[in-house]
Amino acid sequence: MHRTGTTRRGALTATGAFALGAVLTGCGGGPETRTAPGGTDARSASVRAEALRASAARDSASLLSRYEQVAAAHPVTEAGLAPLTASVREHLTALGVPAKAPSSSPAPSPPAAPTEARAALRDLAAEERRLAVARLLASVAAAGAAHAYLLTELAKETSA
Repeated sequence: MHRTGTTRRGALTATGAFALGAVLTGCGGGPETRTAPGGTDARSASVRAEALRASAARDSASLLSRYEQVAAAHPVTEAGLAPLTASVREHLTALGVPAKAPSSSPAPSPPAAPTEARAALRDLAAEERRLAVARLLASVAAAGAAHAYLLTELAKETSA
């Protein structure tokens, strides 16, 4: 089999770059921000990347608050929620937001936890699903952009 000029390292680097580009392209900006076919102005891409990070951080902070609220309202759920709450805290840290230690009084922004523990857990699960679907769609878009790049490179290397 003929080896192409595309290396695994190059493909992974390009995948990461195009994944970010695909996510940013899907998050805003129209044709007026383009400087060349398929390319975007670096400054506007940076602004969109920061907006995307900030949005993900807000979502995770809200989710963390909901976890804390449910655990405070329903002590029977606290042990089961502890590792999940810690994971959401790690997501915040990865997004560059220092996650505060658990507080005795969660932020009041999320809606009040249902009075029944099972209902509160179902609501948390629904919120996690909503966030997971949005993140999955961004991941699929990024994979598609990487495929487009790799196919374009393969077309350049393939003789007619």
